Amino acid sequence: MSTFEIVSQAIRPMFAGWLGPLDTLIAMLPVWMKPLWIVVLGLPAALALLSLILQGLSLVAPRIIAIARTTAKESTSQPLFYVLLALGLAALLLFPVLPFNTFGEDIKLLKADGLTLIKVLAVILAVWTASISIAEEIEGRTALTLLSKPIARWQMVVGKFLGVMLPVVLLFLLLGSMFMCSVSFKVSYDARETARPDPTVEECRWEMLQTMPGLFLAFLETMVLASVATAISTRLPLLPNLVICGTIYALGHLLPTVVQKTADRLEFVAFAAKLLAVILPGLDYFSIETPIATGQPVPPEYLGLSLLYSAIYIGMSLLVALLLFEERDLA
Repeated sequence: MSTFEIVSQAIRPMFAGWLGPLDTLIAMLPVWMKPLWIVVLGLPAALALLSLILQGLSLVAPRIIAIARTTAKESTSQPLFYVLLALGLAALLLFPVLPFNTFGEDIKLLKADGLTLIKVLAVILAVWTASISIAEEIEGRTALTLLSKPIARWQMVVGKFLGVMLPVVLLFLLLGSMFMCSVSFKVSYDARETARPDPTVEECRWEMLQTMPGLFLAFLETMVLASVATAISTRLPLLPNLVICGTIYALGHLLPTVVQKTADRLEFVAFAAKLLAVILPGLDYFSIETPIATGQPVPPEYLGLSLLYSAIYIGMSLLVALLLFEERDLA
Protein backbone atom coordinates (compact mmCIF):
# COMPACT_ATOMS: atom_id res chain seq x y z
CA MET A 1 0.00 0.00 0.00
CA SER A 2 1.38 3.39 -1.01
CA THR A 3 1.93 6.31 1.35
CA PHE A 4 -0.82 8.27 -0.35
CA GLU A 5 -3.37 5.51 0.25
CA ILE A 6 -2.36 5.27 3.92
CA VAL A 7 -2.75 9.01 4.42
CA SER A 8 -6.07 9.09 2.56
CA GLN A 9 -7.47 6.28 4.71
CA ALA A 10 -6.33 8.11 7.85
CA ILE A 11 -7.92 11.43 7.00
CA ARG A 12 -11.07 10.11 5.30
CA PRO A 13 -12.99 9.69 8.61
CA MET A 14 -12.06 13.24 9.58
CA PHE A 15 -13.43 14.68 6.34
CA ALA A 16 -16.50 12.50 6.65
CA GLY A 17 -17.16 14.01 10.06
CA TRP A 18 -16.83 17.48 8.59
CA LEU A 19 -18.87 16.82 5.46
CA GLY A 20 -21.80 15.39 7.41
CA PRO A 21 -22.71 18.65 9.20
CA LEU A 22 -21.87 20.56 6.02
CA ASP A 23 -24.35 18.46 4.03
CA THR A 24 -26.94 19.05 6.74
CA LEU A 25 -26.33 22.80 6.63
CA ILE A 26 -26.65 22.87 2.84
CA ALA A 27 -29.85 20.83 3.00
CA MET A 28 -31.36 23.36 5.44
CA LEU A 29 -30.49 26.43 3.37
CA PRO A 30 -33.65 26.62 1.23
CA VAL A 31 -35.91 26.58 4.30
CA TRP A 32 -34.33 28.98 6.77
CA MET A 33 -32.94 31.44 4.22
CA LYS A 34 -36.19 32.15 2.37
CA PRO A 35 -37.76 34.18 5.22
CA LEU A 36 -34.63 36.34 5.41
CA TRP A 37 -36.10 38.68 2.82
CA ILE A 38 -37.53 40.40 5.89
CA VAL A 39 -33.98 41.25 6.99
CA VAL A 40 -32.67 41.97 3.48
CA LEU A 41 -35.41 44.52 2.85
CA GLY A 42 -35.99 45.67 6.43
CA LEU A 43 -32.42 46.71 7.30
CA PRO A 44 -31.91 49.11 4.33
CA ALA A 45 -35.46 50.43 4.82
CA ALA A 46 -34.77 51.15 8.51
CA LEU A 47 -31.48 52.90 7.68
CA ALA A 48 -33.19 54.96 4.97
CA LEU A 49 -35.99 55.91 7.38
CA LEU A 50 -33.45 56.93 10.01
CA SER A 51 -31.66 59.10 7.46
CA LEU A 52 -34.93 60.76 6.42
CA ILE A 53 -35.84 61.47 10.04
CA LEU A 54 -32.47 63.08 10.66
CA GLN A 55 -32.79 65.16 7.51
CA GLY A 56 -36.24 66.32 8.56
CA LEU A 57 -35.13 67.18 12.09
CA SER A 58 -32.09 69.04 10.76
CA LEU A 59 -34.48 71.42 9.01
CA VAL A 60 -36.52 72.00 12.17
CA ALA A 61 -33.74 71.95 14.80
CA PRO A 62 -30.35 72.19 13.06
CA ARG A 63 -28.38 72.93 16.24
CA ILE A 64 -29.79 69.92 18.09
CA ILE A 65 -29.08 67.59 15.17
CA ALA A 66 -25.57 69.01 14.81
CA ILE A 67 -24.86 68.16 18.45
CA ALA A 68 -26.44 64.73 18.01
CA ARG A 69 -24.35 63.90 14.94
CA THR A 70 -21.13 65.04 16.62
CA THR A 71 -21.89 62.93 19.69
CA ALA A 72 -22.77 59.88 17.57
CA LYS A 73 -19.62 60.28 15.49
CA GLU A 74 -17.48 60.38 18.62
CA SER A 75 -19.18 57.24 19.96
CA THR A 76 -18.86 55.19 16.77
CA SER A 77 -15.21 56.18 16.42
CA GLN A 78 -14.35 54.62 19.79
CA PRO A 79 -13.26 50.96 20.09
CA LEU A 80 -16.04 50.12 22.56
CA PHE A 81 -18.72 50.35 19.88
CA TYR A 82 -16.95 47.79 17.69
CA VAL A 83 -16.08 45.56 20.66
CA LEU A 84 -19.75 45.39 21.71
CA LEU A 85 -20.81 44.82 18.11
CA ALA A 86 -18.28 42.01 17.67
CA LEU A 87 -19.29 40.37 20.97
CA GLY A 88 -22.94 40.52 20.01
CA LEU A 89 -22.39 39.10 16.52
CA ALA A 90 -20.17 36.31 17.82
CA ALA A 91 -22.67 35.33 20.53
CA LEU A 92 -25.62 35.39 18.12
CA LEU A 93 -23.70 33.18 15.72
CA LEU A 94 -22.92 30.75 18.52
CA PHE A 95 -26.36 30.62 20.18
CA PRO A 96 -28.11 28.51 17.48
CA VAL A 97 -25.67 25.60 17.84
CA LEU A 98 -25.58 25.63 21.65
CA PRO A 99 -27.61 22.86 23.31
CA PHE A 100 -29.99 24.43 25.84
CA ASN A 101 -31.26 20.98 26.92
CA THR A 102 -34.93 22.00 26.91
CA PHE A 103 -36.34 18.93 25.12
CA GLY A 104 -37.10 20.60 21.81
CA GLU A 105 -37.85 24.09 23.17
CA ASP A 106 -34.40 25.60 22.58
CA ILE A 107 -35.85 28.25 20.27
CA LYS A 108 -37.64 29.88 23.20
CA LEU A 109 -34.47 30.23 25.24
CA LEU A 110 -32.60 31.42 22.16
CA LYS A 111 -35.06 34.27 21.67
CA ALA A 112 -35.09 35.22 25.35
CA ASP A 113 -31.28 35.14 25.67
CA GLY A 114 -30.76 36.93 22.36
CA LEU A 115 -33.10 39.77 23.32
CA THR A 116 -31.42 40.12 26.71
CA LEU A 117 -27.96 40.13 25.15
CA ILE A 118 -28.80 42.85 22.63
CA LYS A 119 -30.51 44.93 25.29
CA VAL A 120 -27.63 44.71 27.77
CA LEU A 121 -25.01 45.57 25.14
CA ALA A 122 -27.09 48.54 23.98
CA VAL A 123 -27.54 49.79 27.56
CA ILE A 124 -23.79 49.59 28.18
CA LEU A 125 -23.16 51.57 25.00
CA ALA A 126 -25.79 54.16 25.95
CA VAL A 127 -24.47 54.69 29.48
CA TRP A 128 -20.88 54.88 28.28
CA THR A 129 -21.72 57.35 25.49
CA ALA A 130 -23.76 59.55 27.82
CA SER A 131 -20.95 59.66 30.38
CA ILE A 132 -18.24 60.38 27.82
CA SER A 133 -20.18 63.00 25.88
CA ILE A 134 -21.76 64.82 28.83
CA ALA A 135 -19.93 64.21 32.10
CA GLU A 136 -16.42 64.41 30.66
CA GLU A 137 -17.27 67.44 28.53
CA ILE A 138 -18.56 69.23 31.63
CA GLU A 139 -15.47 68.31 33.64
CA GLY A 140 -13.17 69.25 30.76
CA ARG A 141 -14.89 72.62 30.22
CA THR A 142 -15.78 71.61 26.66
CA ALA A 143 -19.45 72.15 27.42
CA LEU A 144 -18.71 75.75 28.44
CA THR A 145 -17.12 76.38 25.05
CA LEU A 146 -20.12 74.86 23.30
CA LEU A 147 -22.61 76.94 25.29
CA SER A 148 -20.68 80.12 24.51
CA LYS A 149 -22.20 79.79 21.05
CA PRO A 150 -25.92 80.52 20.43
CA ILE A 151 -26.98 77.16 21.89
CA ALA A 152 -29.36 76.83 24.84
CA ARG A 153 -28.80 74.31 27.58
CA TRP A 154 -31.99 72.43 26.72
CA GLN A 155 -30.79 72.10 23.14
CA MET A 156 -27.56 70.58 24.37
CA VAL A 157 -29.40 68.09 26.59
CA VAL A 158 -31.78 66.99 23.83
CA GLY A 159 -28.97 66.90 21.27
CA LYS A 160 -26.80 64.78 23.55
CA PHE A 161 -29.65 62.35 24.18
CA LEU A 162 -30.27 61.94 20.45
CA GLY A 163 -26.53 61.53 19.92
CA VAL A 164 -26.48 58.79 22.55
CA MET A 165 -29.37 57.02 20.80
CA LEU A 166 -27.97 57.11 17.25
CA PRO A 167 -25.19 54.52 17.82
CA VAL A 168 -27.64 52.51 19.93
CA VAL A 169 -30.07 52.44 16.98
CA LEU A 170 -27.26 51.31 14.69
CA LEU A 171 -26.25 48.59 17.15
CA PHE A 172 -29.85 47.42 17.42
CA LEU A 173 -30.30 47.27 13.65
CA LEU A 174 -27.12 45.26 13.06
CA LEU A 175 -27.49 42.86 15.98
CA GLY A 176 -31.24 42.60 15.44
CA SER A 177 -30.71 41.57 11.82
CA MET A 178 -28.25 38.87 12.87
CA PHE A 179 -30.63 37.79 15.62
CA MET A 180 -33.47 37.29 13.15
CA CYS A 181 -31.20 35.15 10.98
CA SER A 182 -30.21 33.08 14.03
CA VAL A 183 -33.84 32.51 14.98
CA SER A 184 -34.73 31.28 11.49
CA PHE A 185 -31.70 29.00 11.41
CA LYS A 186 -32.41 27.63 14.90
CA VAL A 187 -35.82 26.34 13.81
CA SER A 188 -34.26 24.17 11.10
CA TYR A 189 -31.25 23.22 13.21
CA ASP A 190 -33.37 21.97 16.13
CA ALA A 191 -35.53 19.89 13.80
CA ARG A 192 -32.45 18.15 12.40
CA GLU A 193 -30.89 17.66 15.83
CA THR A 194 -34.04 16.06 17.29
CA ALA A 195 -34.88 14.02 14.18
CA ARG A 196 -38.21 15.80 13.74
CA PRO A 197 -39.80 16.54 10.35
CA ASP A 198 -38.16 19.41 8.55
CA PRO A 199 -39.88 22.72 9.35
CA THR A 200 -41.56 24.77 6.67
CA VAL A 201 -40.68 28.27 5.55
CA GLU A 202 -43.83 29.51 7.28
CA GLU A 203 -42.62 28.17 10.64
CA CYS A 204 -39.29 29.97 10.32
CA ARG A 205 -41.06 33.16 9.26
CA TRP A 206 -43.48 32.91 12.20
CA GLU A 207 -40.67 32.61 14.73
CA MET A 208 -38.95 35.64 13.19
CA LEU A 209 -42.12 37.73 13.21
CA GLN A 210 -42.82 36.79 16.84
CA THR A 211 -39.34 38.08 17.72
CA MET A 212 -39.84 41.55 16.22
CA PRO A 213 -42.10 42.90 19.02
CA GLY A 214 -39.46 41.74 21.50
CA LEU A 215 -36.81 43.79 19.70
CA PHE A 216 -39.13 46.80 19.69
CA LEU A 217 -39.79 46.54 23.43
CA ALA A 218 -36.09 45.98 24.16
CA PHE A 219 -35.32 49.14 22.20
CA LEU A 220 -37.89 51.12 24.20
CA GLU A 221 -36.34 49.87 27.43
CA THR A 222 -32.91 50.93 26.21
CA MET A 223 -34.25 54.39 25.37
CA VAL A 224 -35.65 54.75 28.89
CA LEU A 225 -32.34 53.78 30.48
CA ALA A 226 -30.45 56.04 28.06
CA SER A 227 -32.58 59.01 29.18
CA VAL A 228 -31.85 58.13 32.81
CA ALA A 229 -28.12 57.87 32.02
CA THR A 230 -28.28 61.27 30.31
CA ALA A 231 -29.78 62.84 33.44
CA ILE A 232 -27.22 61.20 35.73
CA SER A 233 -24.34 62.25 33.47
CA THR A 234 -25.08 65.91 34.11
CA ARG A 235 -23.85 65.36 37.67
CA LEU A 236 -21.86 62.13 37.95
CA PRO A 237 -19.03 60.49 35.95
CA LEU A 238 -18.97 57.09 34.23
CA LEU A 239 -18.50 54.63 37.11
CA PRO A 240 -21.32 55.92 39.36
CA ASN A 241 -23.51 56.17 36.27
CA LEU A 242 -22.92 52.51 35.46
CA VAL A 243 -23.63 51.45 39.04
CA ILE A 244 -26.85 53.47 39.28
CA CYS A 245 -28.14 52.40 35.87
CA GLY A 246 -27.31 48.77 36.69
CA THR A 247 -29.24 49.07 39.94
CA ILE A 248 -32.19 50.68 38.18
CA TYR A 249 -32.11 47.90 35.57
CA ALA A 250 -32.27 45.22 38.27
CA LEU A 251 -34.91 46.97 40.38
CA GLY A 252 -36.99 47.86 37.34
CA HIS A 253 -37.37 44.16 36.56
CA LEU A 254 -37.83 43.02 40.15
CA LEU A 255 -40.11 45.68 41.66
CA PRO A 256 -43.42 44.40 40.21
CA THR A 257 -42.75 41.03 41.81
CA VAL A 258 -41.62 42.64 45.06
CA VAL A 259 -44.78 44.79 45.20
CA GLN A 260 -46.93 41.71 44.65
CA LYS A 261 -45.12 39.64 47.28
CA THR A 262 -45.13 42.39 49.92
CA ALA A 263 -48.76 43.43 49.45
CA ASP A 264 -49.87 41.58 52.60
CA ARG A 265 -46.61 41.88 54.54
CA LEU A 266 -45.08 44.74 56.52
CA GLU A 267 -46.69 48.08 55.67
CA PHE A 268 -43.40 49.97 55.54
CA VAL A 269 -41.81 47.46 53.18
CA ALA A 270 -44.91 47.45 50.97
CA PHE A 271 -45.00 51.27 50.94
CA ALA A 272 -41.30 51.51 50.07
CA ALA A 273 -41.69 48.99 47.26
CA LYS A 274 -44.70 50.85 45.82
CA LEU A 275 -42.89 54.19 46.08
CA LEU A 276 -39.87 52.84 44.21
CA ALA A 277 -42.18 51.26 41.63
CA VAL A 278 -43.67 54.70 40.97
CA ILE A 279 -40.36 56.55 40.79
CA LEU A 280 -38.27 53.99 38.92
CA PRO A 281 -39.19 52.80 35.42
CA GLY A 282 -41.20 49.58 35.24
CA LEU A 283 -38.76 47.76 32.99
CA ASP A 284 -40.45 44.43 33.56
CA TYR A 285 -43.30 45.59 31.32
CA PHE A 286 -40.88 45.59 28.37
CA SER A 287 -40.09 41.88 28.79
CA ILE A 288 -42.04 39.33 26.73
CA GLU A 289 -40.77 36.03 28.13
CA THR A 290 -44.36 34.86 28.74
CA PRO A 291 -45.53 35.32 25.12
CA ILE A 292 -42.31 33.66 23.95
CA ALA A 293 -42.85 30.68 26.26
CA THR A 294 -46.50 30.28 25.26
CA GLY A 295 -46.05 31.08 21.57
CA GLN A 296 -48.59 33.92 21.70
CA PRO A 297 -48.26 37.14 19.67
CA VAL A 298 -47.90 40.47 21.48
CA PRO A 299 -51.07 42.59 21.05
CA PRO A 300 -50.59 45.90 19.18
CA GLU A 301 -52.35 47.69 22.04
CA TYR A 302 -49.64 46.54 24.42
CA LEU A 303 -46.95 47.87 22.09
CA GLY A 304 -48.76 51.20 21.83
CA LEU A 305 -49.13 51.55 25.61
CA SER A 306 -45.45 50.64 26.07
CA LEU A 307 -44.49 53.31 23.54
CA LEU A 308 -46.63 55.88 25.36
CA TYR A 309 -45.20 54.92 28.75
CA SER A 310 -41.61 55.12 27.50
CA ALA A 311 -42.25 58.49 25.83
CA ILE A 312 -43.65 59.92 29.08
CA TYR A 313 -40.79 58.56 31.18
CA ILE A 314 -38.16 59.74 28.68
CA GLY A 315 -39.72 63.22 28.71
CA MET A 316 -39.63 63.29 32.51
CA SER A 317 -36.02 62.08 32.58
CA LEU A 318 -34.92 64.73 30.11
CA LEU A 319 -36.75 67.36 32.14
CA VAL A 320 -34.84 66.25 35.25
CA ALA A 321 -31.63 66.30 33.19
CA LEU A 322 -32.35 69.87 32.12
CA LEU A 323 -33.07 70.97 35.70
CA LEU A 324 -29.84 69.39 36.93
CA PHE A 325 -27.87 70.87 34.06
CA GLU A 326 -29.34 74.36 34.51
CA GLU A 327 -28.06 74.47 38.09
CA ARG A 328 -24.63 73.06 37.17
CA ASP A 329 -21.79 75.56 37.38
CA LEU A 330 -19.66 75.06 34.27
CA ALA A 331 -17.03 77.67 35.04
